Amino acid sequence: MKIQYCHNYKQMSHLAADSIVSDLKLRSKQLICAATGNSPIGIYTRLEEFYQDHPDYFIDLSIIKLDEWGGLKNNDVNSCETYIRNKILQPLHISDNRYISFNGEDLMVKKECERIQKEIDTRGPIDICILGLGKNGHIGLNEPEEFITPGCHIAQLSQTSQQHEMTNNMVNKPIYGYTLGVRDILLSKKIILLITGPAKEEIIKQFLTKKITSHLPVSFLWLHSNVECYIDSESL
Repeated sequence: MKIQYCHNYKQMSHLAADSIVSDLKLRSKQLICAATGNSPIGIYTRLEEFYQDHPDYFIDLSIIKLDEWGGLKNNDVNSCETYIRNKILQPLHISDNRYISFNGEDLMVKKECERIQKEIDTRGPIDICILGLGKNGHIGLNEPEEFITPGCHIAQLSQTSQQHEMTNNMVNKPIYGYTLGVRDILLSKKIILLITGPAKEEIIKQFLTKKITSHLPVSFLWLHSNVECYIDSESL
């Protein structure tokens, strides 16, 4: 794992975005798994800036959504769907045929997971997976548990995830969500892990011990041969 300590959030975002663009320069046909939340916003802003000068870098780019809150309508302002469309698809002109997305309002939850898994198996593997680090060590909505679910699945949300900043304005907070599994993430050719935000000092310390446990899902990234971990030093 390549760990890069950054002076601040802006430097972290720029370095991570530059890494993505370097890959796109070499091969524009990429499948990128996009996380939501505050951690990757700076990356997506930086990619939009690159698009203005080099739209050809993004002409064959496809996006897969990492996770989604369960029970939300797709057009809900708090949904991951709205976030992805506003911050990635529209700015980078990604058409719907180049986008793979959980439908959070689909009540056939098992079939929805099976559909996304089939999409990954057919169109994957993921080239670049962008991840943030949750306050309890989760990646996507893979929560600390006694065991890890490998593929796309429904996750029962921990109390920490139910208090995520994206849920602050929700009237009815979700108790479950859709997520790619740890296996799907580890099969990615490259993983970009962003560590930023308050109240994560203890989780960061646990992660850096390199001890792998299902109670700290992010620790499984130590098994991957190509992880770029960017740490915002202001979060330490």
